[in-house]
Amino acid sequence: MLRSAVARRSRELRRLLSSSAPAAGAAVPGPCIVHKRGNDILNDPWYNKDTAFPLTERDRLGLRGLLPPRVMTFKEQYERFMNSFKSLENNTRGEPDSIVSLAKWRILNRLHDRNETLYYRVLIDNIKDFAPIIYTPTVGLVDMIVVTDGSRILGLGDLGVQGIGIPIGKLDLYVAAAGINPQKVLPVMLDVGTNNEKLLEDKLYLGLRQHRLEGEEYLSVIDEFMEAVRARWPKAVVQFEDFQMKWAFETLQRYRQRFCMFNDDVQGTAGVALAGLLGVVRAQGRPLHDFNKQKIVVVGAGRALLPKTGRVWILLWRLLPEVMVLMRLKDLHEGASLVEVFDTDHQVKKVKPHVLLGLSGVGGIFNEEVLRAMKDSESPRPAIFAMSNPTTKGALLSGARNISDEMLQAAAESLASYITDEEIGKGILFPSVSSIRPITARVGAAVVRAAIHEDLAEGTADMGPKELNSLSEPEIVDYVARKMWYPGTLFTALL
Repeated sequence: MLRSAVARRSRELRRLLSSSAPAAGAAVPGPCIVHKRGNDILNDPWYNKDTAFPLTERDRLGLRGLLPPRVMTFKEQYERFMNSFKSLENNTRGEPDSIVSLAKWRILNRLHDRNETLYYRVLIDNIKDFAPIIYTPTVGLVDMIVVTDGSRILGLGDLGVQGIGIPIGKLDLYVAAAGINPQKVLPVMLDVGTNNEKLLEDKLYLGLRQHRLEGEEYLSVIDEFMEAVRARWPKAVVQFEDFQMKWAFETLQRYRQRFCMFNDDVQGTAGVALAGLLGVVRAQGRPLHDFNKQKIVVVGAGRALLPKTGRVWILLWRLLPEVMVLMRLKDLHEGASLVEVFDTDHQVKKVKPHVLLGLSGVGGIFNEEVLRAMKDSESPRPAIFAMSNPTTKGALLSGARNISDEMLQAAAESLASYITDEEIGKGILFPSVSSIRPITARVGAAVVRAAIHEDLAEGTADMGPKELNSLSEPEIVDYVARKMWYPGTLFTALL
């Protein structure tokens, strides 16, 4: 009887969510045992269904009288929230962007704190609109950890412990885009002090009131953290996010061979940029092996960190080290404006780049003057990238010991291949974010294959390395897709 009842509920759930239902075999939650009652359930966003608790569950779980009498379906709750969000948009029309963004972030954050299932369903269905809201810094078992020390939060600089919003927002995107189970993610803020004098003088600042640790003292803290993670969650992927660039490279070199970790600012940006650059070559009607003939001008943080060889190290992380950057020409003085790259006079050499790559957190660099100057490019289809990440799911499912350059390159090439020739002809170099889940499945499968090829795949609890190695390419894609978490209403029972 219980099995047939559950089957009926499952069919009803699929029917209600049919407008955007998960792929066949996706991980929709089944019945679960709850050890809580009454307000303890309503205060737990993982179990709380708000008005969607049926009367039978309200009686069993001690919820009668704690909720409004009307029982709503999950679909009705979804529509109610979206109507509230649209009303917020209408009511804040004409207000400054900062006020509107904060209001949107608050309404989403309140939903997250109250009902995680509904929150992630809303986020998945509206990822294109909501991703910038949750990721922009407005103020058991672990598969994925995003860690920051708060030293370089996007374009805001040193925020100390107030940088914790970035790991939280990034993990929300991984749940929505890569299908990582939200119960198996962990945002981490390593408080090693702050060099922001305003924060140090702020009586309300919650972090350590000391300047940042440096040198071996700093590295000893990071060493202890990484060892503790491996001891507690040996299969977890650790992503470093928004570290100062000096520590971004140092920690990446220090840990990448010993731990399953990566740095999104270095390697994640590199993978996405490489996918776009491969698309540029296609848009120019040239074969992909002509990639190393591209003239690339890099603007931003990467410029001061490139080695003397002039290779695009910060961008491609040695994926294609033969690509040269025309950036510090002898004729150009240090700190020259971008437009000087294009001007011709007795002092300045004309570069005529094929690609402009922005790696700076400062806005307004690619202004109208620069865009007009790109008309002089030797390329029939010059490209401009204003860069501010797709390997995580594949690394998790392969059980890789570490994340290699080849795995990153496989992700970039898979992302680039997703664009059709027709889209390339229209100047589209990246797929729409609305298709991010099927794209993630294919990119993740490419990373799994690369891990297998390099003998880095150690498998997972339900799929050993031999089984992984025996899967065909379509089977790996299907395996990744089936492992993607998808939100659904939990069916609860009292123990």
